[in-house]
Amino acid sequence: MPRAPFNIRIIFRFLGYLLFIESLFMLLTAGVAYLYHESDLRIFLVSAAITLGGGLALSLGGWKASTLVGKHESFVIVTMVWILFSLFGSIPYIISPYFQTFTDAYFESISGFSSAGATILYDIEALSHAMLFWRSLSQWLGGMGIILLSLAIFPVLKLGSFQLFTAEVTGPVYEKIRPKLSETAKIMWFVYCGLTLIETLLLWAGDMNLFDAICHAFTTMATGGFSTKNASIGHWNSAYIDIVVTVFMFLAGTSVIVLFRLLSKDFDKVKKNEEFRWYIYVFLGAALILSLLLIIFNHVNVGMALRKGFFQAISIITTSGYSNDDFTAWSHIAQFFLLILMCMGAMSGSTSGGIKIGRHIIFVKSAYNELQRDVHPNAVLPVMFNGRALPASTITNLFGFLIFYIALVMLSIGVFYTIGLNMEEALSVSLSALGNVGPALGNFSSHYAFMPVVGKWWMCFLMLVGRLEIYTILLLLSRSFWSKA
Repeated sequence: MPRAPFNIRIIFRFLGYLLFIESLFMLLTAGVAYLYHESDLRIFLVSAAITLGGGLALSLGGWKASTLVGKHESFVIVTMVWILFSLFGSIPYIISPYFQTFTDAYFESISGFSSAGATILYDIEALSHAMLFWRSLSQWLGGMGIILLSLAIFPVLKLGSFQLFTAEVTGPVYEKIRPKLSETAKIMWFVYCGLTLIETLLLWAGDMNLFDAICHAFTTMATGGFSTKNASIGHWNSAYIDIVVTVFMFLAGTSVIVLFRLLSKDFDKVKKNEEFRWYIYVFLGAALILSLLLIIFNHVNVGMALRKGFFQAISIITTSGYSNDDFTAWSHIAQFFLLILMCMGAMSGSTSGGIKIGRHIIFVKSAYNELQRDVHPNAVLPVMFNGRALPASTITNLFGFLIFYIALVMLSIGVFYTIGLNMEEALSVSLSALGNVGPALGNFSSHYAFMPVVGKWWMCFLMLVGRLEIYTILLLLSRSFWSKA
């Protein structure tokens, strides 16, 4: 049976509305430039005008469009939102003197909005306050999700919102707090904003000034990792700052729905959430292992080892990518362990990248059931997750995701090795870009300024695919998606 005609006008309309939103945030950044009396004020005013014009043109293209949105339109909208937001978001970088090429500007932009945190800049502190603010703000907007923001602000779509929601929100299983998706989106953004404000105040109470506190609260809650300093969090060399950022990275890696239930004192449902339990176990186990490795191989005292181990463990698990130490000076076994953590990810429904704890749980349970089935061929062995039996389609989806994930990593290793990276760098850059981690090993532990152009564009692709969790992008590349049948 032929499907309904492709509703391209609603795609234009939706993208136009979102560019309006982006132009407003550019004007906010222009306000920062004005506050600090910086010449970048003109850059952001021009960027806002261009973005507003682009939004107006797209909105006119979607004038009087039907609000019916199917799955096909949803996948196109979600993908194009991230591509266009990054494209228009790169305009301030293109106009500014800080970026030499369009490739570098777009790389920095998509890294920000995808909350990957990989940077092209080797001297971050040379940037103006406005440019630093825009980098941090782009991560904060992309962290929770641009589509979720739009659903919270204006319910322009009568149908198809759930398809948009599931195409952008991370994880193998989706859950709503309220029956209306717009209410769920508002609650998620309320929690996100509230935690951002609290962290800002706590960091400001420490050694950070207000500007640095705001920027780092933005990028912590987005699990993005952009910093205003070349040495990242290590710049302050403060135990208090390390502890605050560690706690909020952990919270950012927690499902927003779990956080809402904690705030609502719905502790029974939180206790039954096995992904949350395993998230805690993985974090504590990884932190203690890293601390022990630092004590044994780097001869660090116990207190400092715990401080560095806990910080770096949660930074990599949540794909934040912050650092409070030069981990390239750590032992080879500690660096190898960091590579393993890059594959973990935090909780589904959080702002983190990576595979996610939930998928690992389901994968292990499925594998165990297959072993049991060899012993008891006639046994009915459902895969249970959070007290519910998962349908076969979810299991199939998960195994497909893992196969595509591994295939992309292997392909990427080949690409990076071909353009001149050594095997360690090729592997770590592949895992970092696809997992939206940010830093890698070797020459790319702090920036990607010397990455060949082909490698930069391949990383842009991986960061986008990683943020949208593979399927959304791969579906658009399949012939069957565009067929009329």
